[in-house]
Amino acid sequence: MPRRIPSLTSLSAFEAAARRLHFSRAAEELAVTPGAVSRQIQSLEASLGVQLFDRQKHAVTLTALGRTYAAEVSDILDRLELASDRIRSRHRPGPLSICAYPAFALRWLIPRWRRFHDLHPSIDLQLMTSLTTVDAARDGFDAIVKFCDGKVPGHSSIFLAPLEIFPVCGPAFRKKLRQPLDLHNQTLIHCAARPNDWPRWLAEAGLADKIDSTRGPRFESLNLAYQAAIEGVGVAMGVGCLVADDLETGRLVRPIPLTYRSKLAFYLVYPTPRSSDPRLMALCNFLSEEAGRGA
Repeated sequence: MPRRIPSLTSLSAFEAAARRLHFSRAAEELAVTPGAVSRQIQSLEASLGVQLFDRQKHAVTLTALGRTYAAEVSDILDRLELASDRIRSRHRPGPLSICAYPAFALRWLIPRWRRFHDLHPSIDLQLMTSLTTVDAARDGFDAIVKFCDGKVPGHSSIFLAPLEIFPVCGPAFRKKLRQPLDLHNQTLIHCAARPNDWPRWLAEAGLADKIDSTRGPRFESLNLAYQAAIEGVGVAMGVGCLVADDLETGRLVRPIPLTYRSKLAFYLVYPTPRSSDPRLMALCNFLSEEAGRGA
């Protein structure tokens, strides 16, 4: 039995006129004549058996039924356009879009960018950063870096790095810190994006009631907090995978070996259907090898 659906031409004319509340402007948008728009809407009204517009001499307004129908038609056309764009995109490779936390992007992904490009020069990676919660499918990313347990419904994931935190400071501070209790007389540097790192580490060290975990300057980002530690402002709480290069070059040192390790970790997460994209799989394989090398 055939579907009782109005023509796409009449629906498009109605949706444009409903948005603009003007037949002539809708006609300009659709590159047709105002008479053609009017005829399509009249045909649609006849097929539905209802009046969608109240027509006045110099203006048109939607009827109550017209407003309801316009919202539904607009949603359907939007979804049809999105589905069509997705089909088209499969035949014209665009950039792989990745979203990550700013500090993770700068300190873990960017240092590996050149090696990936050397191995896969034809793959164009586009990196965005965000401190807010991002959803790969909803926000249009091929993959995102997510701090989680690796289990996201409808998604696949690959492990990138653990979350291990421990105090870090400039080399000049090393002699002042021989044991956790020595932090009592030092300036603690905080990151506004990670306010619980010092309390968690101090609790792990058994010092929650001996050292005030809130005192000391607070910086907007991890990058600023680490730079303050490098400049000798005080002691910051380092995320292991993000300060690895600074520790290796000696810009930062780790005076106290005690580590707090979270049950969650950094994962690259992507919608499972995207597994069919060989470019994304090439990135996943590369990052898996990099994660193994880091471990």
